[in-house]
Amino acid sequence: MRRQRGIALLVSLMLLIMVMLLGASAARLALQGEKAARGERDRDVALAAAEDGLMDAERDIQDSTDPARRAAFEGGEGFAEKCGAGGAGLRVKSAGTASPVWKVVDLSGAEDGGACTVAHGAYTASAMPTGEGFLPFKKPRYLIERMACHQPGDDASAGAALRYCYRVSVIGFGARPETEVVLQSVFSKPEGTP
Repeated sequence: MRRQRGIALLVSLMLLIMVMLLGASAARLALQGEKAARGERDRDVALAAAEDGLMDAERDIQDSTDPARRAAFEGGEGFAEKCGAGGAGLRVKSAGTASPVWKVVDLSGAEDGGACTVAHGAYTASAMPTGEGFLPFKKPRYLIERMACHQPGDDASAGAALRYCYRVSVIGFGARPETEVVLQSVFSKPEGTP
């Protein structure tokens, strides 16, 4: 009779270890896929919030419900070199060599207490749900810069009447505080509106 040496046990243990490693790596891949999908969903929420912020800023420029705000756009007196008091969110475009305003200002409002930006709906009375489930954790904020511009077909000579357009920079937030999306657009009022 021969003595058993246990080689079958050793082979079985090796196969069991290989199957466990394969299962662990498959589980890790599944978790990474879930995290990536969750991150992409959160970015989509922030992007949608930023787009809502752009539309709110355009409504603010075009037909604000606040008469003082409307007057600020018509006359341009509400636009300042520095951040205005009370979070008006109106700035004059930086001089050609200076850093753009949207790069200098904290769009999220965390550092300056919101003095340089405006929260969604502040001047348009537009509602936006936040803070629950897959909704943004807070409302988007925007900054409006007034700049001289020429429309297609305008007289661009030195003596021509000056027209203005508005660069809107918006930050939207995802369901998690660390997810942010920044969008920017240039908006010009339709012909015939001040």
